[in-house]
This record gives sequence, C-alpha cells and structure tokens, in this order.
Amino acid sequence: MTHTQLPTRVDEIETPSASPRRRRRLFAVLSALIAVLAGYTLWTNIRPVTLTASTEIDATPDQVWRVLTDFAAYPQWNPFMTSAQVTSSGGVLAKGARMRIHLHDAGGDMTFTPEVLAARPGRELRWLGKVDPGWIADGEHRFLIEQLGPHRVRLTQSERFTGVAVPFIEGQLKSNTLPQFSAMNKALAQRATG
Repeated sequence: MTHTQLPTRVDEIETPSASPRRRRRLFAVLSALIAVLAGYTLWTNIRPVTLTASTEIDATPDQVWRVLTDFAAYPQWNPFMTSAQVTSSGGVLAKGARMRIHLHDAGGDMTFTPEVLAARPGRELRWLGKVDPGWIADGEHRFLIEQLGPHRVRLTQSERFTGVAVPFIEGQLKSNTLPQFSAMNKALAQRATG
C-alpha cells in the first residue's frame, strides 16, 4: 500500500484561480454589459413617449378648472380617471401634494400615487407618477387650460412617459390610453358646459 503525503501548510495547497487574463476578460465583459444597460436607461429617458389630446370648450378657465379638480365627482362622469383624491395631510391640491388615482383603459384598471408638480387654478394641473424605483416607468401627466376667447378655452391633456419599460409598452399606451384622454376631455367639456 502506497502512502501519499498530504500538504501540511495552507500555502502548500494549490487552489484553482482565474488567470489574470481570464479576470481581465470577465471584467471587460461585465463593464460592457453595465455600459450597455446604462446607455439604454439614458436613451429611454431622453427619448420620451408623449401622448396628447386636446379639445376646445365653450367655458371659462375657472369653469373647466372646477370640473377638473372636483375629484369627488369623477365617478359620475369620468370614463378614464374613475376616482381621484388628494391624500396628503390637509387634502389640499398644491405642489408637493400626493394623490391616489384609479385609471381605467382598454388594458384594464390601475391605481397609482403621483406627486403634484403644479396646481395653478384655471391654467395647469401636472403630476408625476412612478413605477418604483423610478427609472422603470415614469409618467408626467399634464392638463393645460388655454383661454382662446372670452368664453372659450382649449384643454390639452398630455403625458410624457420615460423609463426602461416604456419602449416595450409604447404601442399599448397609444392604442389603450390615448383614446381615454380624448374620452375624458369630451366628458369634461360636456360637464363644464352642461
């Protein structure tokens, strides 16, 4: 029987390790992958998808603003935003306030909690909704009220989508969500003039 001597010191034990060349190759591949992902993320944020729908209404800016911001009445008339409320302390619609909005479109229902970016009575309501952590999909929604005459305004509803998921859902946004912008604008016009 042959007896094999085992190493007695730790430094005598040979461990398989990657050669310096192999480590450099792995580092290069990982660096390239990170660069591609970072570039894609940047590209999706500088190339937004924007949806826009406008309508002219025989009403004053204040009449349109009252209908737009009467969130408690949304279930009665709004086919797109079926409920909305300010959830921040005090319930005041102002810059920095948080909201809870329930949407309905051809793709189904969704609830999100945006932050109000602007609330200028009779002129503009704008908020930002995010799919956490924020670079996946962000939507900056805007209602712009422009006075065209003494008793006529243009209401423009738009949303600017950015994030890494947006290119994959762009078609759905245009086919499912954009028609709901027009439907809401039409329903708001009827309510403001009715």
